[in-house]
Amino acid sequence: MNILVLGAGNMGAAFVKQLTRAGHQVTVTARNFEKAQAVAAAHPGATAVAAANAAAQAEVVVLATGYADAVSALQSVGDLTGKVVIDITNPLTADFMGLTLGYSTSAAEEIAKAVPQAHVVKAFNTLFAQVLAGGADFGGGQTATVFVAGDSERARQTASTLAEGMGFKTVDAGSLKNARYLEPLAGLNIYLGYGTGLGTGIAPTWIRKA
Repeated sequence: MNILVLGAGNMGAAFVKQLTRAGHQVTVTARNFEKAQAVAAAHPGATAVAAANAAAQAEVVVLATGYADAVSALQSVGDLTGKVVIDITNPLTADFMGLTLGYSTSAAEEIAKAVPQAHVVKAFNTLFAQVLAGGADFGGGQTATVFVAGDSERARQTASTLAEGMGFKTVDAGSLKNARYLEPLAGLNIYLGYGTGLGTGIAPTWIRKA
């Protein structure tokens, strides 16, 4: 699959690592093009591209920026008509201990409003970059989970296929409005990781009693 990773920070770099390992054609762009070049150089098979028209050949765009930069970043890469956009953002406060949106909307829904020509899916937002980069296997038969929410069934399936191809379990979390629950779940994970000192090697999951 041809995938554009939008962002070259810790999450963007982790996606480039895992997607190239899974055999996808990966391009990466970022506001700081030198960072995008460095990420691509570290992962054979990835290519850094300028933002202008970067989405032209992509089937999927992974939005790996901060929420505040998300809409402008998406608008910078060209026509998104029909593209699957995987939104991994969380609308965090400056201290990372709270959310700036919630209850009546979500970051994913606001992004979808701004790029209505795309099919926005919420996914991967509950994973720390260290978990994504390190891989889904937690040992002892435990595998990290990716929750997927979106209004397009095709887009949800695309995101799930990508996640499963990287070794993650997936849970279909329904429509995009359920990002209102996934973003607070990520906030709790961040609090547990940093606020209580559990560290970044944690991830939420769902289990079913046999």
